[in-house]
Amino acid sequence: MHVLKQMIRQPTALFGLIVVTLVIGLAIAAPWIAPFSPDDQMFDGLSLEGAPLPPGGPYLLGTDTLGRDLFSRLLFGARTSLIIGLVANGIAVAIGLFVGIVAGYLRGLPGNILMRFTDLMMAFPALLLAIMLAALLKPSLWIVAMVIALVNWVQVARIVYTETRGLVERDFIMAERSLGAGHMRVLFMHILPHLMPTAIVWGTLGIATTVLLEATLSFLGVGVQPPQPSWGNIIFESQSYFQAAPWLVFIPGAIILLTALSFNLVGDALRDILDPTQRGRG
Repeated sequence: MHVLKQMIRQPTALFGLIVVTLVIGLAIAAPWIAPFSPDDQMFDGLSLEGAPLPPGGPYLLGTDTLGRDLFSRLLFGARTSLIIGLVANGIAVAIGLFVGIVAGYLRGLPGNILMRFTDLMMAFPALLLAIMLAALLKPSLWIVAMVIALVNWVQVARIVYTETRGLVERDFIMAERSLGAGHMRVLFMHILPHLMPTAIVWGTLGIATTVLLEATLSFLGVGVQPPQPSWGNIIFESQSYFQAAPWLVFIPGAIILLTALSFNLVGDALRDILDPTQRGRG
């Protein structure tokens, strides 16, 4: 409640929180809100010339190149994009926490091996690595989530490693060890709780990156495959109609941009609120 009250006091954070809540709510309620099935090709969904219909009338945001309701596809596409964002980013944060804590706590040869592997992963461009993995595997909802998780954990691991290295040298950790505390007690009772604000902040900020990466992979044709809608493949399917039916590209693009911006605003606010160095400052 304290964190929520602090966020409500910040206009940008409040805006981001409202948009995130709205997007998540619409995604959950998509089966009840959507006026049509996302896969139904409407008999009157195309013009006499076979072109998509513009926004208005029974189709709130118009229709796509196959005569399907764009509004319904965007609602169900939100479910796909958010599921991948939450699952992939949750796995990435978990992997990053594990690697960073183990490397920072053990140090020595095991820590060096883990961090050199992390540096090696960071040397590869994330998008190219994701495209390669997605091309090797059969793209699907869960495969795309796994691919994104495998390329997004390195930043979390590096941050957690640095913080863990600082924590193990703190006086309260050394005092706990002198009292005979085991490694598991030190890790789970003292180090991990101090890292949770970092995990929460990176978990929130990473959702925006994950949603954008999923949209990019789907746009390139190696993400979630049709007919399952996602925001990225909606743009991919409509790119040839960029001039004739610009709403098919601009509306999903604006939604992706607004969602990513909102998650970033929430993440930035959480970072300021949960950062111990910022407490007590006006």
